[in-house]
Parts: sequence; C-alpha cells; structure tokens
Amino acid sequence: MARILVIDDEPNMRRILTLILEEAGHDVSEASGATTALEALASKQFDLVISDKKMPDGDGFEILRYCRENEPMLPVVILTALATVELAVEAMQAGAFDFISKPFVPEVVTAVAMRATERSRLLRENVALREEAKRFAFADEILGESAAINGIKQAIARVGPTNATVLITGETGTGKELVARAIHKVSTRSKENFLAVNCAAVSEQLLESELFGHEKGAFTGADKPRQGLFEAAHGGTLFLDEAGEMSLGLQAKLLRVLTDGQFLRVGATSPRTVDVRVIVATHRDLPERVKEGSFREDLYYRLAVVPISIPPLRERPEDIPVLVNEALTQVARELKTEVKQLLPKALDKLVHYHFPGNVRELRNLIERAFILAGGNVISENDLLLQHETNPEMTENEWIADLPERIDLPKTLDGLERSLIQRALLLANGVQAEAARKLGISRSDIAYKIRKYDL
Repeated sequence: MARILVIDDEPNMRRILTLILEEAGHDVSEASGATTALEALASKQFDLVISDKKMPDGDGFEILRYCRENEPMLPVVILTALATVELAVEAMQAGAFDFISKPFVPEVVTAVAMRATERSRLLRENVALREEAKRFAFADEILGESAAINGIKQAIARVGPTNATVLITGETGTGKELVARAIHKVSTRSKENFLAVNCAAVSEQLLESELFGHEKGAFTGADKPRQGLFEAAHGGTLFLDEAGEMSLGLQAKLLRVLTDGQFLRVGATSPRTVDVRVIVATHRDLPERVKEGSFREDLYYRLAVVPISIPPLRERPEDIPVLVNEALTQVARELKTEVKQLLPKALDKLVHYHFPGNVRELRNLIERAFILAGGNVISENDLLLQHETNPEMTENEWIADLPERIDLPKTLDGLERSLIQRALLLANGVQAEAARKLGISRSDIAYKIRKYDL
C-alpha cells in the first residue's frame, strides 16, 4: 500500500481517481487545487503525487517544481486533457515520472501508480542503506567482535550524528581516542577539524594557553597572539584526553565553554564564542574524584551526557586474534617487509595474557616480536611479555636466538622505540615521568618522541 496525493479541481475527476487507486489498495488523499496540495505536501509524507496540469490557482508544473526542490525522490505524474508530444517532453524534462491523458483508463492509472510507487520505495530504501552504511563507516577501525565492542559500535552509531558531549572511560591503552575519532567521523562535523590534546601531558598554564589561546604579553614568552584549540576546532570536534587530570580552575573554564560556548584567551578581557563538540576521555574514576573534591560535580554531569566505557583487553580475549592480525599487517607495512605468521602457541600465549597495557601493549609486543623473531614466523619464545621478562636475562635470551643476519641499527631503534612507548604508557603520557623511568632527560625523551613519531 502506498500513500498517494491526488490533485484536481474537478471533484468528480478526483473521486474517480481515488476510487480506482483505493480499489488497488492504496491510501489516497485529495486536494482541490495547488494551494491545498502544497499545504498537504508540507505536512505529510507521500509515495506518489498525481496532479492535474491546469487548475485555477496554479498548475501541475508548480507542484512538480515544489517536489523537486523539497523531496526529489517523490514521483509526480501529470494529468492532462491535451496529451501532446511537446507536453510529454516538457513534463519529462521538468522531472515528471510520467503523464496520464484524460479521459483515462483505470488499468493505465493503476499500472503507472504501481511503477511510480515501486520506484519511490526503492529510492528511499537505497538512501536508508547509504545512511546506515555511513553510520557504520568506522566499523573497520574499531576492531573486535565481542559483545562489548559491538555495543560500543552501536553507541557510536547512535551518538555520532548528534551534538551530545561524550565521556569515554577505560584503562590506558584501550583505544579511547580511536572511539572519539569514530564518533567524529560519523557526525555532521566530519568535514571539519578533529583536534586532540592530552591534558596530563602539559602543565596547567600551558594547557590553558593550548586550549584557549593567549594574547600578546599574557605571560613571559608570549610575544604574539596565539589561537587555542577551541578556536582551531570551531565547527568540528575537540578531544580532551585524560581530562580527569585538569585543575579545578581549568575545569571551571571548560564548564563555561560547554555551557554557553564562550571563553577568554589568556590575558584577554573580551570573550570569544565557538561552536565545538567536546569529547572527553579519562582512565580515572570521575565520580570518586568528585567525592574527593578534585573534580567538579557540575562539570562531570555536563560531560557525561553520553558515557561510553571501553573494557580492558583481558575482559574480551575473543578480540585478541583479530587485533593481532591487524597489528601484524600494520607492522609489516611500516617496516616494508612481508607479514610474519604468528604460530598457534604464540597466539594462545597472548590470549591468556593479562595485558596491563591493553591494545597499545599488544601492538608494542607484536612490533618487538616482529623485529626480534628470526625467519617468517613468530613463536611463543619471541613474545617478551611483561610479567615474564627478567631484566638481567633479557639480553642473553635475545642473543641466544640471534638469526644469521640482523639489521642492528633498525633492531636497536625498534627496541628503543618500544621502551619509550612502554615508559610513556606507564607514565600515562606524562613525558617528564617517562624520562625519569628511562633515566634520561626531559629534552632527550622529547627528541626521541619526535624521532620515532610517537
């Protein structure tokens, strides 16, 4: 059954058409002229419009133009008492689906209606499928088929097209930024900037300037005005990672932006206004921090409009095989070499590992094993898991399994890169703390982070 609007200023003609179409099982509405037809089209959805060409208050081409502009998938059939080739050409060029000449044959009316409504249905189904595909365009990036990951994919698809603030929680290394990027990708802001900042990695003063910008002379070294991330992300999305580490003063400034879109650059007196979607992530228990008084309760509720919790990898071991395969492919691409095969015992070892560093640690383990393993396979002995690593024996174990030929500079770079990644992971991204763990200076680790593009 289709919803059809019949437009004709002759009551008898409308009634005959209505009876024919209702007999064919359609739901028919009537309009006595162009004015009432346009009102009906603005208030209801139809699958087909059949309109007389000539009416006292307008014509069928006026109806056709309205439909092309406002609902281009809605088919329009023109009724006319003067069926000519010129009229047919004009109607088709204007976008009409077909035209029917008066007096009409009932079988012709039902046949045209059937073809038109079927086309309308197919077009709308096609659009719906494209929209559904767009909603899940990120699915290949969020890897895993566990119930938890599928639930996260569903949440991304639902919240993405909205402007709601999202709070993503989960342990370090679970992929919170990946989820944030997926939300941005399926949002109406996807063509604008997605910018990210780790709130735990910089000092309070620098973070305020990073977020809100500053005016010339606002502090020592501010020799010119600088735009902050909120301004740079105008129209797009700003991702605040580890927002639980923000000071109470910065929390108040963030709350104002979320409430009315206004903020002050450091050193400024006039507020600026931005339109930015904010997505926040943290590994902290924010309700507990609210109780402790280190996080504002009003800000917490403003951030947690839509909460998404990412479970640790140890709680979804069924996702490990697909994550391993992706990591093997990525590492091979980065090292410009063939993909190595992970032996079954090695995979079993990973599936039963507790992964304190989650997906990020898995990626690092695969990269290290890829570099150290001899040949084209990775065995369980090539996987140096954290709880099994003996710092005094590690070098001897590696040397004992030395392949016939090795690229020493690349191997050492790979080890150094992995160690720096691990230190940053354990330090929650705070470079000074990671440098302390590695026994190097703050400037050294900053240089190496740039060197390895971490």
